[in-house]
Amino acid sequence: MLIHIVEPGETAYGIAARYGVSPARLLADNGLSASDTLAVGQALLVLIPAEVYTVQPGDTLYSIAGAAGTSVLAQVQNNPYLTDADALRPGEELVLRYTGDKRRSVYTTGYAYPYINRNVLYRALPYLSYLTIFGYGFTETGDLIGIDDVPLIEAARAFGAAPVMLLSSITESGNFNSARASRLFNDADLQTTVLDNVLATMQQKGYAGLDIDFEYIDPADREAFVAFVAAAEQKLSPYGYFVNTDLAPKTSAAQSGLLYEAHDYAALGEASDTLFLMTYEWGYTYGPPLAVAPIDQVRRVVDYAVSEIDPVKLLLGIPNYGYDWQLPYEKGVTAARSLGNEEAVTLAARYGAEIEYDAASAAPYFYYTDTEGNAHVVWFEDVRSMLAEYDLMDAYDLRGAGYWNVMRPFAQNYALLASLYDIKKPGFDQ
Repeated sequence: MLIHIVEPGETAYGIAARYGVSPARLLADNGLSASDTLAVGQALLVLIPAEVYTVQPGDTLYSIAGAAGTSVLAQVQNNPYLTDADALRPGEELVLRYTGDKRRSVYTTGYAYPYINRNVLYRALPYLSYLTIFGYGFTETGDLIGIDDVPLIEAARAFGAAPVMLLSSITESGNFNSARASRLFNDADLQTTVLDNVLATMQQKGYAGLDIDFEYIDPADREAFVAFVAAAEQKLSPYGYFVNTDLAPKTSAAQSGLLYEAHDYAALGEASDTLFLMTYEWGYTYGPPLAVAPIDQVRRVVDYAVSEIDPVKLLLGIPNYGYDWQLPYEKGVTAARSLGNEEAVTLAARYGAEIEYDAASAAPYFYYTDTEGNAHVVWFEDVRSMLAEYDLMDAYDLRGAGYWNVMRPFAQNYALLASLYDIKKPGFDQ
């Protein structure tokens, strides 16, 4: 595995020739098409095939996998275009294995809304252990506020990704309500009704676990929130379901602020089967321009988390997006636009911007001027920042990683992930 930084005048075809790889493969692994212009400073993932197979008449993925001692899933991970292919074509080349050893086996999860583009979903699912579907709320009487989740559940199962139900304080109007969350934590009857309905829904629809996502909780409900998580685990565990809790990115037990105070890392770590660290949003819509997940800040959160929680329970949160700020930034006025990581690179190429890399944050960024003369700065993620996140995940021997979210394509991340790890697939075990 190599990372190539594009120099002025370079093309994808020239770079592919330099490393002896297929131009089509280089483009696909980086989410590019033949017509795309490369941006100076753009990071390209270069994977070197160790074993390639040429498809013969009558071949199937199952027959090829059996003969090669690999799996159908591994072939799809190594050749992601197969998720869109109707059939194999004689003469096409499949990468069976890449050079380099895998680091270890990990769990991954991706968060998605029911309206996700299906092609984007299918490209993500081969690389996910779990698909967490956002999300259920509950009414004042304990009925669940449902979503159209069946198509995503079925798609997840087809790729061996176990579907996970998400419960939050979202209301009938689509907004989060901390008062309703507080009532759930403190009203035993409401809590029983909600958890009964959660269990029934999980059994009916084939969910594998529950993701508890309550943010901006009243600090006075700190202990009641922990008790609710424990009650959920006690309710669901006898039926074979797990409970995952999403954690605000704290760096100490005494950290103040509405986002942090009710999230008791030690107690929630005991009450939950797994926990997802929401290690992103340092750079955010209304804040000043900076990296979404600066690696130095992420490391501080993980340092604290592993002091309170067994690392085998922890999933490192990784953002799959960036932000575009118009300059100059004005506090209370400027609102950054979110954009996908592949979209960010396309934007840089369109305006002839040179992508730079901040080593302290382990994040790429660039400046450009739009057609109306407005200056902008964009911070996003690329294969270098993903590698830094995975290095951190491995340094602390965490359970794995989770992506907020998989609504946008990010081909080079998935290619990097599959080149470094064996991805556990609990959906094939159930």
